[in-house]
Amino acid sequence: MSLEGVKIGVAITGSFCSFEKTYKAMEDLVKQGADLYPIMSATAYKTDTKFGLSKDWNEKFMNLTGKSIVNTIEGAEPIGPTAFLDIIVVMPCTGNTIAKIANGTTDTSVTMACKAHVRNLKPIVVAMATNDGLGSTLRNLATLLNKKDIFFVPFGQDDWVKKSNSLVCDFELIGDTVEMALKDKQIQPVLL
Repeated sequence: MSLEGVKIGVAITGSFCSFEKTYKAMEDLVKQGADLYPIMSATAYKTDTKFGLSKDWNEKFMNLTGKSIVNTIEGAEPIGPTAFLDIIVVMPCTGNTIAKIANGTTDTSVTMACKAHVRNLKPIVVAMATNDGLGSTLRNLATLLNKKDIFFVPFGQDDWVKKSNSLVCDFELIGDTVEMALKDKQIQPVLL
């Protein structure tokens, strides 16, 4: 299936070590014909890290998508009433954001975008990257796995020796996951 013309909100949160993989996945979605709309949490939008300066990442995301970044709650709220997105992909999705989505907290642009979008009964894809997936995030992960319209990019432990609770999705499966979610199906197997 082609993603030609599919309007995808790409909601980026603060797993900064995954930004390079996120950017590559976004490039792949663009190559498949998707129309991307960048959304960033305030933390992801303004934080400089050893993985890059925020202004450089913001510029890369805007150049790739050709659109300004939604980075405020007020900017994300109209996603619901306008219903213009077909799907939202939260990538990378931190444990913090998983908890907020699972519990209905809308205190960031990303969580507001998800709340606004899901009211239209449209799918959200979670591309997880969190150091505590098998720790404090696990109960929130279980909550989301049982919610309608929430789909997961297949994930597994990324370094079970040094980071035994860490879970990361396979960023190369984002396009396939989006295709399945648009058909209201969870790609399988979800656990790698």
